[in-house]
Amino acid sequence: MIELQHLTKRYGDTVAVNDLTLRVARGELLVLLGDSGSGKTTTLKMINRLLERTSGSIRVDGRDVADLAPHALRRQIGYAFQEVGLFSHMTIAANIGITPALLGWPDDAIRSRVDELLELVELDADALRHRHPAELSGGQQQRVGVARALAARPQVMLLDEPFGALDPLTRSRLQESFGRIRRELDLTAVFVTHDMVEALLLGDRIAIMRAGRLVQIGTPRTIMRDPADNHVRQLLDTPRREAALVERLLARQT
Repeated sequence: MIELQHLTKRYGDTVAVNDLTLRVARGELLVLLGDSGSGKTTTLKMINRLLERTSGSIRVDGRDVADLAPHALRRQIGYAFQEVGLFSHMTIAANIGITPALLGWPDDAIRSRVDELLELVELDADALRHRHPAELSGGQQQRVGVARALAARPQVMLLDEPFGALDPLTRSRLQESFGRIRRELDLTAVFVTHDMVEALLLGDRIAIMRAGRLVQIGTPRTIMRDPADNHVRQLLDTPRREAALVERLLARQT
């Protein structure tokens, strides 16, 4: 569904993404995991041409993304990110319906799609469709951001740390909701995070990047059992330390 071949992005002498090759199967969620500066967000943005590649190829559903105008490509790919980016002067319904409106959908179809999506992301359409983003909580805004990304029924979705700024409880609920939605819609998705726990919970496979290069790619089970190098082991150490700490705290209270 998504194929990257020898993908490279340079800024002068700086190589942000270096000869990256990977494939995302139809219906798969691939997590791009890495520290700040690893190249994961740059990779995501090259897929929908928010950034242009320096060399290599990007194919979505068998077609080189360079064959499509950037705005046409982006209307076919759902995109959700941490800052949400809802338009503050527009209602929730208008925010969700903006891409269908640009595509020329009839008003009745847009209204129906907005209500359908609000239900899908577990929000009350009657209560929220006429409100503005500032009237919603952070978690509600992120749900609206996911709904907006799904509005034009994309087959592919790109997510750049969409839940990273939320409190742990809200983040956990949204991770669970997104997992359900993705399975229901059979979405192909690329999900960027720096959080190993989030990657292990959500990913069908995880691609670990460091300094623009692919370090390891595999299922969560494979990566946990057979980390490729010390860098991957260190990424795994944090959730293991946290789990061990919780176990010790519980043991003291028994």
